[in-house]
Amino acid sequence: MKELLKKLVAQHGGHSYIELRYHKRQSNSFMAQRGRVDIANHSVVEGVGVRALIDGAWGFAATARVDEGSIIRAIEQARNNARAIVAGRGKKDLILQKGKLSVVDWIGPGFHELLAMPIADKLGAVINYEQKLAKASQSLHTARCRYNELLEEKIVVTSDGAAASAKMALPEFSLSAIAEKDGERATSSRGAGVSGGWTCLYDHPSLANVVEETARTAVDLLSAKYPEGGKKTVILAPAVVGLLCHEAIGHTVEADFVKSGSVAQGKIGATVASNLVTMADTGCETIAGYAVGNLPFDDEGVETETTTIIKDGVLVSYLHNRESAAEFGVAPTGNARAWLFNDEPLIRMRNTFLQPGTSKLADMISGIDDGYLVEGAGSGQADSNGEFMFGTGYVWQIKNGKKTELLREATLSGIAFDVLQTVDAVSSEFRWDLGTGYCGKGQPAKVDAGGPYIRCKMNVGGRQG
Repeated sequence: MKELLKKLVAQHGGHSYIELRYHKRQSNSFMAQRGRVDIANHSVVEGVGVRALIDGAWGFAATARVDEGSIIRAIEQARNNARAIVAGRGKKDLILQKGKLSVVDWIGPGFHELLAMPIADKLGAVINYEQKLAKASQSLHTARCRYNELLEEKIVVTSDGAAASAKMALPEFSLSAIAEKDGERATSSRGAGVSGGWTCLYDHPSLANVVEETARTAVDLLSAKYPEGGKKTVILAPAVVGLLCHEAIGHTVEADFVKSGSVAQGKIGATVASNLVTMADTGCETIAGYAVGNLPFDDEGVETETTTIIKDGVLVSYLHNRESAAEFGVAPTGNARAWLFNDEPLIRMRNTFLQPGTSKLADMISGIDDGYLVEGAGSGQADSNGEFMFGTGYVWQIKNGKKTELLREATLSGIAFDVLQTVDAVSSEFRWDLGTGYCGKGQPAKVDAGGPYIRCKMNVGGRQG
């Protein structure tokens, strides 16, 4: 397929930019409860997306047929679509920053392992984990186990030099439990996702003692109180740090959002956080292993890299595709991503994180008289001003420098850059911990996020109970 795309680009890309992107995705999804598999889905999607750039206008087309004739017709359709836009609005200047265009042929870890593994073995493991969880406590009302995997094959060829291919495995696993007593219910869940194979997934630190921890937390929460609300000193666990980085900061520094007026607009070189804070986004994770958002090149063929967004508290970079990089006069960062072959690439995050520091968690706890250790990241939302509200599964009370009782879910809120200004300790411990999540921005994207533990101040919402 790569040779066919190269031939077609050579034949049809002489007078204008064209980009051909082949994408094949095999997907398996299983869910078990009550000792049986309730969901078992399998799908294969394959096709070629085409972008053409003519007189400053993009044209896009796609075909689910991958023979030569169908791809040629898609190229012509993309060009006709670009010409129609030019005819309606006129010509304009649009430059693509070249950057480092990839010519790699890359096979990611675990791809062949998962491809060759029998479906029956995967199903059996899901049922086994669900049964273990169901038997872990008599107080459990419901136990569920989910397993999803994506097996991706991509080829990107452009008329200005990219010619790269990749095969990637993206499995994820999660357990959830609902405990019940005297009409009261409590929920707990744990999960992980990786760019890798079966063995890599189940070695993820977030899955250590996963059955016991999921069951124990759900049962313990039955008798837990709610936290007291107010402005509090908190320690955020890696999953919550990752949620903050991705939702409240990461989106505001995507160059298309910056151009639309996000809070990060015009702040390159400005101090936006404590000098203990260094934040980055990477497609080639090397810090701790197990991240799910690894990819060798983006969907414009640009080699991925680690892009430092905030360095020692100072905003130093946005996230770019080739077009925005040219507009801002910088190199592209490899952040153009498309979910399926018939989606156009958008500026998206990959693995977004805070760099670890030098503090120890125990010392960070001992420095708090009255506050919380926040774990169990839930859903969250943030706006273009960086104002956020996140849910958490549970928190631990900290009193007089000691972690005391488990408390029920809370809400966290604030303005991201203001919260980062209050960071006074960053742990040396680090974990990727949002690998089961998907980012939504018009189309999904498989991403990860994480970090160390950080100590800061923010609004905590609780209720009496």
